[in-house]
Amino acid sequence: MADQVSATEAAAVEALGVAVARLATDGATTGVEETSTAAGEVPAHRSHDPANNAKRTDPFMFGQRFLTQEDNVFEYNAWDHVETDDAFKEYAEKQYELQRSAPVSEFDKSRFNSDPARWWNMFYKNNTANFFKDRKWLHQEFPILTQICEPDAGPKTILEIGAGAGNTAFPILARNKNPLLRIHACDFSKTAVEVMRADAAYDTKHMQADVWDAAGTGDDSMPPGLGPASVDVAILVFIFSALSPSQWRQAVENVARLVKPGGTVCFRDYGRGDLAQVRFRKGRYLEENFYIRGDGTRVYFFEKDELIKIWTGETAEPETPVEGDRDQKVASTEDTQPFMTADEAPFALEDMGVDRRLIVNRAMKLKMYRCWLQGRFRRK
Repeated sequence: MADQVSATEAAAVEALGVAVARLATDGATTGVEETSTAAGEVPAHRSHDPANNAKRTDPFMFGQRFLTQEDNVFEYNAWDHVETDDAFKEYAEKQYELQRSAPVSEFDKSRFNSDPARWWNMFYKNNTANFFKDRKWLHQEFPILTQICEPDAGPKTILEIGAGAGNTAFPILARNKNPLLRIHACDFSKTAVEVMRADAAYDTKHMQADVWDAAGTGDDSMPPGLGPASVDVAILVFIFSALSPSQWRQAVENVARLVKPGGTVCFRDYGRGDLAQVRFRKGRYLEENFYIRGDGTRVYFFEKDELIKIWTGETAEPETPVEGDRDQKVASTEDTQPFMTADEAPFALEDMGVDRRLIVNRAMKLKMYRCWLQGRFRRK
């Protein structure tokens, strides 16, 4: 019965995604005018040749395919740095209202929040290592990972938090040339850790996979084999969003205890307004921007200034509003939960960017907007 429900929900979500994409295109501008870049402002390196809109022969670089007035939006599967159009924003706000009107029941809130590891165990039992693709983009997005994998980098320790089936750890291990590198891959799903340990690429000389809850307390606040100030780089990719807001401060404190002064946290997660958030139906809303997926796992969608506040205690500089963007907010301490002040927060911001991408179904002439947040924090 559970499998039948999941299949039904998946079909409904897919149908809703098509409806969202169609609404974003029907009777609306393509978004080219709103996101066009003047010819003099377009970087020299582009992933396509504006003269004939054909792919370049040099290696493709993420984040370099800019949509301009001269481009055919349906020529490629994806475009970078594209703001959502007004039709999508309007539809998204209506979706949020529907979600808030029919939240998760108190019984289900307790059921899903009391033992989140259970649902992730079920997820990895059903999907093993086949659900996520290996993250081969890591070295491009976080150059420090290349630096510490060089032959002469010396003793270095990477901690991946929320390692899942190893889709981050194994690609790093495959490119590593540093004989003194250690990768600690931790997940609070016992099943995920078993999947990593059973992988042919699992090499105990350089890698150790363990069960650990990033928001653990007391004796469980540190993963096996690691002590205070023992980590050079911590990686959190689509893991912070799985935590309840009530767990954020503990998780940040745990990471801070592990990372060396001057060490780096590499971060990527879901941004507010991502299509995955808009797609949620009634009965999935836990609290503002926090949802339960059909498989029982939780996901939160962050504002940029909210993340900066959580990790650094700093209030982000207000961004220049995009004309017609109803979701644009001016950052203020009232918009974020005041966990720490800037003086007591253990991390400083190195950078934080909003990765907005337009995914295109060229055959059906559909547009789908994605939004992720990516940045780096430095341990004070």
